[in-house]
Amino acid sequence: MIFLQYWERLKNKSQLVQLKPMNDLLATAPFEDVREYLQQIHQKISSASMVYLIAPSDLEGVLALSNLEASCVDSGIRYSRRLTKSKQHIPHGEKDEYEIKNDGLTILIEPFEETWNFSEIKNDDFIRIVPLSVSIRLGNSKSKRTGALDVVSQCSAIAAMISPNGSRVRRLRPFAVGGQWLRDSLDNTFDPIHSSIRDVLRDEGSVSVVCLPEVSVTSDGMIPNLSKTMLRRLKKRWDTMDYESRTQAIGELILPTLVDNSISTPRLEELFWHRLVVGGQEMDIYSQINEAKNQWPIDENQTKSHSSIVLKSLISKGTLVD
Repeated sequence: MIFLQYWERLKNKSQLVQLKPMNDLLATAPFEDVREYLQQIHQKISSASMVYLIAPSDLEGVLALSNLEASCVDSGIRYSRRLTKSKQHIPHGEKDEYEIKNDGLTILIEPFEETWNFSEIKNDDFIRIVPLSVSIRLGNSKSKRTGALDVVSQCSAIAAMISPNGSRVRRLRPFAVGGQWLRDSLDNTFDPIHSSIRDVLRDEGSVSVVCLPEVSVTSDGMIPNLSKTMLRRLKKRWDTMDYESRTQAIGELILPTLVDNSISTPRLEELFWHRLVVGGQEMDIYSQINEAKNQWPIDENQTKSHSSIVLKSLISKGTLVD
């Protein structure tokens, strides 16, 4: 395979970083069932005279919306953005009201909607992007696992089709895994969708997958019973340790957390062994998501303005937190 290569200057860094083209998410196992469906959405957006993007003022909505907005900017598609009420401000059982425009294509991003089968969704007058039920076949036995494909990963895949070489779309690529991370699937069992998307990002060079001691700055409170003193000492010795020593040290570090039932083993494995780091950034993706979640306002009068600020920063800088 011949790789087309392009250069992107990292913000606040003087060096140039050589990047591979983005891999095709639609060619991976989690997207197999919905490939044609998402391609149809891409075609509708690309041919629209005007695109109206609507998403809730929550982190999940901002992460999904940012991908589509970035692709519109990169490809010169006319668009308008509207942030609606945060989920926390909508009474249980009710839904926010949306205006479907007649002079363009309206796209509703609904991260908290129930999981749908794509064949049940009617996208005649407007587009709904909701969690989709997909089947994944794993291993040599091709055993079938069913899961939910979140709206962020869908929007990332659509954005890459709209603007495959767009600088803003590429900047947001590491957060393609963010929606799956925010869902509760990892709190119950191994999530093959999350792992598959993570590996795509690693293989294409969008992120490096590293162990916890290799991350410069992490968000506090993600790992219960974690000894900061032990972690700090381990970071100092990490570069001089061989594989077996590192494995043993991580095992000792993780041991106190295993007795805490507030966090699942699959999520712990990600936090200790599979941190995602973008070149030039000190804080890993999972820490950025946690920090952004913790900083999200509760006041209804602040959520929309805060969402807009985070959205603009995410598209322009490729980070959730400064």
